[in-house]
Amino acid sequence: MTMTTADVGTDDGVMSPRADQPKRRKFTAEFKAAILAEYDAADRGERGAILRREGLYSSHIIEWRKAAAAGAQAGLAGPPRDRRDKEMQALRARAEKAEAELARTKAALDLVGKAHALLETLSESAEQPPRSRR
Repeated sequence: MTMTTADVGTDDGVMSPRADQPKRRKFTAEFKAAILAEYDAADRGERGAILRREGLYSSHIIEWRKAAAAGAQAGLAGPPRDRRDKEMQALRARAEKAEAELARTKAALDLVGKAHALLETLSESAEQPPRSRR
């Protein structure tokens, strides 16, 4: 087995694989909000400098904006307060799903009805004998 400097372990001499590997950074909500506010307030040319200064990527900003928007909408709706609120929310979702399915079914029936009428018209015209031109 070949060992590298990254395999050197802890102070007690125990070897651990990749002990010196960088740790994933974790950002607090306050940091994210502050960076988003600073980034949005900055001119287009200054935004890259902010990202470089903090060691961030534009994808961080995109994801943090999505999360902030989702959190804001969830905050507006508010969590269900009790069992009845949860049940009402579930019933509303079920009713919306049923209404959407009903609309699809009505559209399909309308289409089938039009196809039937067209086939009936074609069938009637095929049954009539051709007229002679005399």
